[in-house]
Amino acid sequence: MSQDKNPEESPIKPWGGRFTEPTDAFVERFTASVDFDQRMYHQDINGSIAHATMLAKVGVLTDDEKQQIIDGLEDIRAEIAAGKFEWSVTLEDVHMNIEAALTARIGITGKKLHTGRSRNDQVATDIRLYLRDEIDVIAKELTRLQEGLLLVAEREADTIMPGFTHLQTAQPVTFGHHLLAWFEMLQRDYTRLMDCRQRANQSPLGAAALAGTTYPIDRAYTAELLGFDKPTANSLDSVSDRDFAIEFCAFASILMTHLSRASEELVLWTSAQFNFIELPDRFCTGSSIMPQKKNPDVPELVRGKSGRVNGHLICMLTLMKSQPLAYNKDNQEDKEPLFDALDTVRDCLRAFADMIPAITSKKDSMYEAAKRGFSTATDLADYLVRKGIAFRDSHEIVGKSVAYGIEVGKDLSDMSLEELQQFSSEITADVFDVLTLEGSVAARDHIGGTAPNQVRKAAATAKTLLAER
Repeated sequence: MSQDKNPEESPIKPWGGRFTEPTDAFVERFTASVDFDQRMYHQDINGSIAHATMLAKVGVLTDDEKQQIIDGLEDIRAEIAAGKFEWSVTLEDVHMNIEAALTARIGITGKKLHTGRSRNDQVATDIRLYLRDEIDVIAKELTRLQEGLLLVAEREADTIMPGFTHLQTAQPVTFGHHLLAWFEMLQRDYTRLMDCRQRANQSPLGAAALAGTTYPIDRAYTAELLGFDKPTANSLDSVSDRDFAIEFCAFASILMTHLSRASEELVLWTSAQFNFIELPDRFCTGSSIMPQKKNPDVPELVRGKSGRVNGHLICMLTLMKSQPLAYNKDNQEDKEPLFDALDTVRDCLRAFADMIPAITSKKDSMYEAAKRGFSTATDLADYLVRKGIAFRDSHEIVGKSVAYGIEVGKDLSDMSLEELQQFSSEITADVFDVLTLEGSVAARDHIGGTAPNQVRKAAATAKTLLAER
């Protein structure tokens, strides 16, 4: 927790040389970012260690000075990790807090660390490092969720359920096929995330305030030390670019839209009206007044949090839309939406990855639902086409058959051959092979189809894809 010191005890700000009066106490709190950017302390220390190592390599620091700085920074890292570090709002941000603590420990050598860099390139580097680390965690959770979907998809490859358009019964599909549709959404999300990581993984360190530095720095070396692919190409763009943060928020918005759609289906399927699946008790809550209730709170919350993440994307886009080159204080506002988007996405993926493999399907309910709504009507139309009837004519014939079924309360598969033949003499006894739910799903035996063996093949292909990550 940040702590304000009395004005008399406030440390001298590193940039205070040209100022003739202290910063107003409210302004200090208003402009400070340490409350939220202190979470980047690992990345800030790693960046400083790389910078010090580079300065020693090019002769700006001695090896002894470099080692003093590294040892001091590691001590500070341990102190922060132990919760013993005192953060100061007066020192504004994570960078100045750590630098001031380093100088207090090792003296004038600590002041040499900032040679050849600015807080502008320092914060740009920290954010990229932090985002890269978080992307790696999110990628693992996303993969874990996809693995869970494949597990259930294989298990439910033969489970028949109604497929919907307009939330109306359309055609029978397999539950495994439906889950693989979610997998495909997440697969696109994963590729977007990896694209974002690639563009984020470039080092701004050495761009300094906006124009570079006169010191003989080696930007390629610091980029290598920090695991970046390369240095950024233009110093002005380096310190002011936040495309990578916007791009992550765009990825996050699309991912959360997918999770929200899946959540909506889970909520529907757990209702008494659908009764398709059962969620484990540990992912649900009860009612304070209605003892029978079992509320699917986890998918409901994930559905709700999609709006929160969408808001962060709009926030980031609006933040950057009117900024002239190069760095502006506006950019301090990038961290809270980015950090919350990261936290929200990671937690939602974790919840889904834990929950999906534990879903129990209610096969009988799904099957009975698939029998309602004349879900094999298209199969009958296709049957008639194979008998030589034009599709539009077969469409009309089946439509009349459905109208009759509604009138007498019978599904197509429950009608007798004589009942069906009153609509077309081309219908023969073999029609019942296509009017069954099993026959309907089995007939869609092609790449991307819902047939059980196609579901198993698709799941096997997807497993190979995940194994290559």
